Amino acid sequence: MNYLEFKPARCKDCYKCLRNCPVKAIEVVGHQARIIESRCILCGKCTTVCPQNAKYVHSEANDVLALLASGNTVIASVAPSFVSSFSVYDFGEMRRALKELGFSDAEETAGGALTVTAEYKKLLEEKKFDNFITSCCPAVNRMIQLYYPAALQYLAPVDSPMIAHAKILKQAHPEAKIVFIGPCIAKKREGKESGWIDGVLTFEDLKLLLEERKISFRPGDIEKPTGEANRAKYYPISRGIIKSFDGFVEGYEYVAVDGVEKCREVLENIGHLSGLFLELNSCEYACVNGPCSLISSGSAVRANADIRKYTNREFTAGTAVPVHGDVPIAREHKRVYTSEYVPSEREIAEVLARTGKFAPEDELNCGACGYNTCREKAWAVLNGYAATEMCVPYMRERAESMSYEVIQNSPNGIVLVDNDLKIAEINRRALELLGLTGNVRGELIFDYFDPTDFVLVQSEEKNIHRKKMHIEKTDAWVEYSVILLKKQKMLFAVMKDITAEAHFDEQLKRVKMDTLSTTDEVIKKQMRVAQEIASLLGETTAETKVALLKLKETLTEESRGD
Repeated sequence: MNYLEFKPARCKDCYKCLRNCPVKAIEVVGHQARIIESRCILCGKCTTVCPQNAKYVHSEANDVLALLASGNTVIASVAPSFVSSFSVYDFGEMRRALKELGFSDAEETAGGALTVTAEYKKLLEEKKFDNFITSCCPAVNRMIQLYYPAALQYLAPVDSPMIAHAKILKQAHPEAKIVFIGPCIAKKREGKESGWIDGVLTFEDLKLLLEERKISFRPGDIEKPTGEANRAKYYPISRGIIKSFDGFVEGYEYVAVDGVEKCREVLENIGHLSGLFLELNSCEYACVNGPCSLISSGSAVRANADIRKYTNREFTAGTAVPVHGDVPIAREHKRVYTSEYVPSEREIAEVLARTGKFAPEDELNCGACGYNTCREKAWAVLNGYAATEMCVPYMRERAESMSYEVIQNSPNGIVLVDNDLKIAEINRRALELLGLTGNVRGELIFDYFDPTDFVLVQSEEKNIHRKKMHIEKTDAWVEYSVILLKKQKMLFAVMKDITAEAHFDEQLKRVKMDTLSTTDEVIKKQMRVAQEIASLLGETTAETKVALLKLKETLTEESRGD
C-alpha cells in the first residue's frame, strides 16, 4: 500500500524532498520524485517541505465511511492533539461530532497512553535497560528497525498508545471496529501491520468529512473541565511522555528529543550513551506538530500551550482514568531489511567518474542533488534511485563548457558587452575580424570599433539587425547585429564576414560603370551617324536612340543604388 503519493505534473527536478528526507527514501525516475516504500519511515517531512504541494497522503476516508455504513460498532480513538488542531477543548463536543458522523462512540487515545506509561515505569524499575527508548512514535520505531538495528536492544518492547488503546477498547467491545484519528502518517502503516486497527484518519481527513456532512463543533470553554484526569494527555507535546509519569525511577536521566535529524544523531551515538530515558519524536515539537495536523505554520508553541492548559485542567478537576494493567501490551520490535544492491568500490568509482570526480578532492558533497555525499548519490545511482545527471555542479560546468566551445568555434564573430560597454566575452573569429590579439576582456569597446550602435541599442532598447560595416584594420566587411539582453544587462553582437561578397559587389559595380561608359560612347557615335544618314534611316534611328538612352538610364540608376 502506498501511504504517500505524488502528483507527477507538479514535481520536476527540484530535489527538495530528497534533500529533506532523513533516510533518502525517494527516487527520481524520469525527472519525477517517487517514494521508495521499503525505505520510507513515513515521517512526512517530504509533504511539509514540497514547494509545489506535489505530495499527498493516501486517504482512508472512503474505507472508513464504508465501515460506518456497514452496521458494525465502530469506535474512534482520538489523539489528544485534537485540542490544538480543532480548537476544541471539550472532548464531549468531539464525541458528539463523531457520533453525528456515524461512529458508535469515541474515546481519547490517552487512555491507552496511560497504560503504556505504567508499563514503561515497570520496565525501568527492573533495571534491565542501559538506555530506554520510548516506542510511541512509529516513524522512529521504523527508523531504528531499518537503519539503526544496534538500538533495537534499547527500544521499549511495548505497544504504542494507539495499539494499547485499541486492545483496551476490544477488551470491552470484542466485536467493535477501531478507527484511529490523529495528525500522524506513520500510524497508517502501524495500524495496518498491527491487525488491531481497522482504519486510520488524519485530522485533515476528519476535517474534510465533517465539512462534507456539514457537521460543526460548538467549542467549549478551555477553562471548564469536561473529561478524565489523565497525565498521558501530555503525550502529544515535547516531554509529554516524561510528564505523564507520576514519579521517576532513579538511575535514569529523562531526555526528550524532537525532530528526526536530532533523533538520528542520538541513534548514531547510542552505543556511547548510558543511563538515559529517551523520549524520541520524529516531529519537531512532537505529535502536536504532526504532518497532518491542522495548526497553522509557526503556531506549534501556541498549540503546545493549549495541550498543557487542557491537560492541567482535566487532571486537576476530572475523574481519574484507570490503568488497564490486565491488557497485554508487550511487543517485539524486529529488524526490517531492505533488498538493496551493495555496490563495490570499483562501481562507485565508475559512477563518480561519470560526473568528473576522479579523486576525493573532486567530491564536493554539496548536497544539491539531495544526497549528503557524492558517494551516497553514486550508491543511489547504482540502485536505480537516482540519475547521473542529478549532479548539479557537474551539469552546470558541462553546460558552460559546451556553450563556451560553441561560441569559440562559431564561424561568426561574437562579442558580449556589459552595461559599461566593456567586453565581457569575445570569440576567436571576432578577434580575427577586428585584427586583435591577446586578452581584451574587460576593456572598453571604444578602443576597437565605433560604439555608436551599442549605445543606441542600450539607450533606445531597439535591436539593430544586419548592418554593414567596413573594418579598416583588416580591410574586412561584416554584416552585424546588436541584440539587447535586458535581463542579463548585456549587449550581444554577432558579426558575419561578408568580405568576399563585398568584393564581388565592387567588381560588379565596376563592370556596370564600364558598360555605362561604353554605352555612352555608342550613343554619341550613333548620333553622329544618325545626322549623316537621317534621311535614309528615318524612325529607325530614333528608336535605336531611345533604346540606348533607356539602357544608359537603367545602368545609371543601378550605379546610384550601389
